[in-house]
Amino acid sequence: MEYVLLNNGVSMPVLGFGTFQIPNGAPCREAVAAALAAGYRHIDTASSYQNEEAVGQAIRQSGVARSELFITSKAYIHEMGYDKTKAAFDRQLRLLGLDYLDLYLVHMPFGDYYGSWRAMEELYKEGKIRAIGVSNFSSSRLMDLCYNADIAPAVNQIERHPFYQRAEELAVMEELNVQAEAWAPFAEGMNGMFTQPVLQEIAAAHGKSVAQVILRWEIQSGLPCIAKSVRPERIRENFAIWDFELTADEMKGIAALDLGHPQMLDTERPSEVKRVYDFLNNPVVTSLHE
Repeated sequence: MEYVLLNNGVSMPVLGFGTFQIPNGAPCREAVAAALAAGYRHIDTASSYQNEEAVGQAIRQSGVARSELFITSKAYIHEMGYDKTKAAFDRQLRLLGLDYLDLYLVHMPFGDYYGSWRAMEELYKEGKIRAIGVSNFSSSRLMDLCYNADIAPAVNQIERHPFYQRAEELAVMEELNVQAEAWAPFAEGMNGMFTQPVLQEIAAAHGKSVAQVILRWEIQSGLPCIAKSVRPERIRENFAIWDFELTADEMKGIAALDLGHPQMLDTERPSEVKRVYDFLNNPVVTSLHE
């Protein structure tokens, strides 16, 4: 496993296992167990995923020392605000069965996230969180938070994949010393991601899968990333990316695939903001990406 050093000196594994849309109970518990057995040490969950109890069960049953693990969770829109985030954090720790989190994120740039940030800063100073950050923040919102917070975000977890590469935003995050982390590196297979000819050619050249090439590309680009699967063979395959590197020409080939716009979530569009709130009010029938 490789690690990246966050702006507060905490080391974070560059490859994490995501649990978005994995149902609580046996499906999530078994997937996380398979990930830990494969070698993953970073597990990513969230309040809105509603599977933290199963994640915690898998962690306890794995036999892996807590000190070797990096656990991320997130507070969602209805948990924004100082008091609500404090209560949400306590609830999440109880569900996970943990004494602390390694990374805690504001999940969406909506609601009273400034109140939440104050609560997270206090939890960080109390040693209950090793690093705090945000998710899905645009450059302007991230910069505004950095300018006004006592503690700058360590991470901004964003949609990032070969079809949406976000070079300008990544430059802003580098300037702010905020580590970008990619969610949905496969874009859930949208737009023929797994059959894209350039990616297939690179995969064939290395004897790897397209998914492995994408994860290698993320890491070589300097971004930790979150990979998700519920199939044990895919979980193991996604972790087996440490024995090859992409060439400069291959990196350039992938750079040319950028479509320049989101494929999954655009928090700057009013229709997307409405969709996010519709999910909050009726999560059973409305789909939401990370």
